[in-house]
Amino acid sequence: MQISINMNTHWISPYNFPQIKASTLDPKAKNQPFRSKSNSPSFLPINVKSITSTSNPFVKHCLKLRQNSSYRHSHGSVLVVGSTPIREIYSFQERVQERPITLDCLLVLDEAHIPEDLNLQSVRLVRISSTVMKKLSGLQSIDSIEMIALMKIPSTFHSVDDEFLEEDCNRWFQNAHRILVLDGIQDPGNLGTLLRSAMAFGWGGAFLLPGCCDPFNEKALRASRGASFQLPLVSGGWLHLDALRNHYNMKMLAGHPANDQKPRRISRLTRDFTDLLSDTPLCLVLGSEGGGLSEKTKDASELVSIPMAGEFESLNVSVAGGIFLYMLQPEDHKNFKLT
Repeated sequence: MQISINMNTHWISPYNFPQIKASTLDPKAKNQPFRSKSNSPSFLPINVKSITSTSNPFVKHCLKLRQNSSYRHSHGSVLVVGSTPIREIYSFQERVQERPITLDCLLVLDEAHIPEDLNLQSVRLVRISSTVMKKLSGLQSIDSIEMIALMKIPSTFHSVDDEFLEEDCNRWFQNAHRILVLDGIQDPGNLGTLLRSAMAFGWGGAFLLPGCCDPFNEKALRASRGASFQLPLVSGGWLHLDALRNHYNMKMLAGHPANDQKPRRISRLTRDFTDLLSDTPLCLVLGSEGGGLSEKTKDASELVSIPMAGEFESLNVSVAGGIFLYMLQPEDHKNFKLT
C-alpha cells in the first residue's frame, strides 16, 4: 500500500466521548464532565510540522495523556508508543471494525521511515526530535522507537455506572459466550498480557472489576501489544457483572490455587472438565497475585485449579490466566488448538 500523506489535514484534540466515564477507573474523575477543551494546550496549530522542544504545550499535553488516567479518559485520547502496537491497532481496525480509524496524530522521529502499510491520508503527521521522543515515550532507550500515535479511546470500551439498564449489556460485547473477568488486577503488565491472551484465544471481551488498573495505562498497552483497542472492554462493578451474567445465563468460574486453607470444593482444570462446558456461556474470574480473589468472587463462582506436578503454591496470574484462557477457549476457536 502506498503512503498518502496530507500535511494540510486539520486535527484538533480532544474529542467528546459521552459513553466513556472515568469514575470507575478513578473516583477522582467522577465529577469531571466531558467537555470540549479546544482552547487547551492540546490544540496543535495547523502550521506546525515539527516539534523540537519538550516545553512545547502540545508535548506537555501528550505527556499528561501518558501519565494520568483521569486526564486520558476526560480527553478520550491515548498515547500509543512504538511502531508495532500502532501498526497492529491500525491493521485490526482497518480490517475488522466498521468505523473510522482512531489514529488522530502520528509523531515520527526525525528522518525515520514511515511504514508503507499505514495509509495516512487523513492523519496529521508531525516530526519530532529525539529529545521529545525520549520524553514522550518514558523509556531510557529509544533505539527501537520511531513513532508515537495519539489515538481515540475505542468505542468498544465502556465504563458504566449505576444508571444503566440490563439491556445495555447487549452493546457491551458482540459475543458474550466467553468473557474474561479481572478482579483487582493492579499490575499493568499482567493486565495487558491477559488481554492479549484473551484476544489470541478468541474470547469475546474482558470485564474489569474495581481495583483494576487502566487498560490504557502505558505499561498495560505495551504488554497488550494493542489488544486494549481490539478486545471489547467493560469497566464496572458487581452490579453490572451480575446483570451481564443473568442476561446471558452465564456460569461463573474462578481460577484458584488447589491448596486453599478453607474447606472449599475446588474443581480441576482438565480436558474432561472443559469439554463439558464447551456449549455453556462462561465468565472466567482471575484475581491479583497479592490479594487473590475477593470473597464475593469466591462465593459467586465455581473455583477451579490448574493441576501441577511440582510443589509450587501458585503460578503468576498472567501465566495461569493463559492456561485457563487456552483450555476454555470457545468451541469455534478449537481448530487453532495444539494437537
